[in-house]
Amino acid sequence: MIERIHLKILQELEHKGSLTAAAKTLYLTQSALSHMIKKLENRIGTSIWKKNGRNIQLTQAGSYLLQSAKRILPQLERVDETLVQFAEGEKGTLKIGMECHPCYQWLLTVVSDFLDQWPGIDVDVKQKFQFGGMAALFNHEIDLLITPDPLQKKGIIFTPVFDYEQVLVVSTEHEFNQKTYIHPEDLQDQTLYTYPVERERLDIFKLFLLPANCTPKYHKTIEATEIMMQLVAANRCVATLPKWLVEKYSSQLPISSVRLGSHGINKQIHLGVRVNEPNDSCVLDMINLAKNHTRITTV
Repeated sequence: MIERIHLKILQELEHKGSLTAAAKTLYLTQSALSHMIKKLENRIGTSIWKKNGRNIQLTQAGSYLLQSAKRILPQLERVDETLVQFAEGEKGTLKIGMECHPCYQWLLTVVSDFLDQWPGIDVDVKQKFQFGGMAALFNHEIDLLITPDPLQKKGIIFTPVFDYEQVLVVSTEHEFNQKTYIHPEDLQDQTLYTYPVERERLDIFKLFLLPANCTPKYHKTIEATEIMMQLVAANRCVATLPKWLVEKYSSQLPISSVRLGSHGINKQIHLGVRVNEPNDSCVLDMINLAKNHTRITTV
């Protein structure tokens, strides 16, 4: 009853904002697009959308179908890709999702060895998800999820691969440079740079500042680790990173690490896979390689 084209129509309607633009993207005429939806409405006995002039408003059934399209279409696209790979004699692609911005450089060392062991397998890395990494894993958009904050859900298995400490990064000229550790209130007059992640998911906030009811004077975000470290080295701000990454950059820049609290913030990186796939040879090899790359060599 429901065909892929119906799902794609609703998806493109949301993306493009009009029937005309959606039809153009799908290489359909607007009348053909409307006819397809009308035919579907006759089959299911309810409306998908209502028109108010040029505006389109989804009904309850239409909204449900749109949400279903967001879940189902990525899975179908993955099936298409895999079948094409089979047809072309390729073995496939291992799709990795990352919820850990600074772990990208660590992953590069793992991927290098993986590609040597699996010459017929490509690797694709995704860092942005419409519904989050767990949803992407459930929906088969990715095969493997790298995260410091695993959510224990039925159907997903997480394997810890290495431990690390989250630390404050400061310039060697900063007043904190000589401290063994800092207190949350010490950051109240500081400019703090982080990756562009929700505060509730940032360790510096959820595990250090917010429990003490403290906030930095300024909180700014930046995507590029290298630029963030340059700003810290120039004594423009402080930042937080895994200690192993700070050690890597400290050989090139005048920066150092300071413990967050007397006991520090200790974390683990986990790899998550669907329960029926840990025995997949290439997935298993990736997990084993990750366990062996517990640290990036300082360069």
